[in-house]
Amino acid sequence: MLSLFRHKRQKPPPPPTVNVADGYLPIESSQSLLAAEHRRQLLDRIWQYTALSHPQFSQLYLNPIHRYAELVQQLPASETHHHAYLGGMLDHGLELVACSLKLRQSYLLPTGAAPEDQAAQTDAWSAGIAYGALLHDIGKIAVDLLVERQDGRVWHPWQGSLDQPYRFRYLKGRDYHLHGAAAGLLYTQILDRPIFDWLSGFPSLWANLLYVLAGQYERAGVLGELVTQADRVSTAQNIGGNPSKALQAPIPSLQHHLISGLRHLVLNELKLNQPGAAGWLTQDALWLVSKTVTDKLRAYLLSQSIEGIPSSNLTVFDELQSHGLVESTPEGKAIWTALVAQGNWQQSFTFLRLQPALIWGNEDRPEAFSGTVSIATHDHSTDTDTLVPTPAPETVRVGSDHSQPQPEPMALEDADYLGSLLDMFELEEREATVALSESADKTSTLPSDDPGQVFLNWVKEGIRSHKLIINDSKAKIHTVGGTVFLVTPGLFQRYVQEFPCISLGADSAGEEWRWVQKQFEKLKTHKKRDDGLNIWICQVEGPRKKGTLKGYLLENPALLFETGPVPADNPFLKVE
Repeated sequence: MLSLFRHKRQKPPPPPTVNVADGYLPIESSQSLLAAEHRRQLLDRIWQYTALSHPQFSQLYLNPIHRYAELVQQLPASETHHHAYLGGMLDHGLELVACSLKLRQSYLLPTGAAPEDQAAQTDAWSAGIAYGALLHDIGKIAVDLLVERQDGRVWHPWQGSLDQPYRFRYLKGRDYHLHGAAAGLLYTQILDRPIFDWLSGFPSLWANLLYVLAGQYERAGVLGELVTQADRVSTAQNIGGNPSKALQAPIPSLQHHLISGLRHLVLNELKLNQPGAAGWLTQDALWLVSKTVTDKLRAYLLSQSIEGIPSSNLTVFDELQSHGLVESTPEGKAIWTALVAQGNWQQSFTFLRLQPALIWGNEDRPEAFSGTVSIATHDHSTDTDTLVPTPAPETVRVGSDHSQPQPEPMALEDADYLGSLLDMFELEEREATVALSESADKTSTLPSDDPGQVFLNWVKEGIRSHKLIINDSKAKIHTVGGTVFLVTPGLFQRYVQEFPCISLGADSAGEEWRWVQKQFEKLKTHKKRDDGLNIWICQVEGPRKKGTLKGYLLENPALLFETGPVPADNPFLKVE
């Protein structure tokens, strides 16, 4: 991808002259600090992962990052461990933001919310995760270091940014756990009041972020987990370790113990998908009988000499829900009531509902249940599993809120940020640049309809690589009516954001997506309406809200799914 930052690149100003013999470092502007090539690459990645316009990206990301850079200057991230070099704190912060946003792409947040609510909160959750990652180690500069100005005065970061050359040393006998709690001294210097006002409007996100900023990761749910994973990747890469192994390292938290215990039970002890079983696996949900599984979970963890496991099932339910390990009902509760039916057999249970990807990563899953799981229209949040009178069920597609499995957390061994952190960014940069170069070449030398084919190839490759998701609340591609629905203008705007120089055929700035859309129409691969118009309207009806989408229907869906079957239609969409 050609960088937003690269084409505006300016030669950084020379650092001010100081007496290097005295060991003082010069004050540098944030622009100068962020001008290093590897930091520009990180900023490029961050921008791409957010998919925001430049003004939005500047307000939500660039401005806080510049304030962060100005505050940390060239301070290292540690004395002898990771990023223990001049500028290490800044590098670590940027790496954490990029890695956490990369990981975030595989999660629909907040967990358990309706698709339209998840779509409405996408940008807020991404920003909250990025802020938690950026500020993860900021407390170190407040409690681990003694920083001295050139005039001999001690500098404390809560006083504001450094205003003269400085030198530093690490404090002897320091508390190595204190920096996690010290972030509260500084994060108001990085995040401004409008950001706080905005984020505070999302209670679940707000609580998770505040726990991260207070160093209480065990209470920070999925946000804390994503920041922790990103930290392990960045740290392992910097010290020459294996990031994929670092992601698999045990975490001594209740959250880790609960999910590890659930994985053990499902993979080794519980029966699935049959009468008398303790769980049922559908296409995109794992339904575990609440009391049976919780009792077994507690027994297993106690057998492993793990302490601190709540004795009450209700408390365990609350812990699982607060950490985002189970999905909440529309009423915000942890326990679902659902009717399981297969052939002539049916029975109602109280369930915990999990994402299958929490149990099976790269491993093969069992076959999905061939019967049905139907959610009851009323909720039973009891601590027992009882055979209850069968209510009139609200039947869903195999327990699903979507027509295909939600995206799995990344296959860690295959994720493109592993191996070498900066190699990831450079590899993606090269691939995008090659694709962009090919697009530009075809646009200028081949027949006029070729740019449309380049766009269509990009869509096909995006689906194949899961870079473009389908049938999700935020997706720009859906299957409906036995064909493929391409949302406009969203999909075309996404393409132009990824390849900004594709605008060479546009008549004016800001209209590039319209030009790409016209090139696509020239392919004549889309269906036309009976009235001769190109754009179709789909009605979208979720659990609580209704809406419409505009887009194109393909004549031949195999254009995008050459190597496999076309996914089942999204049950929430219907062509007018």
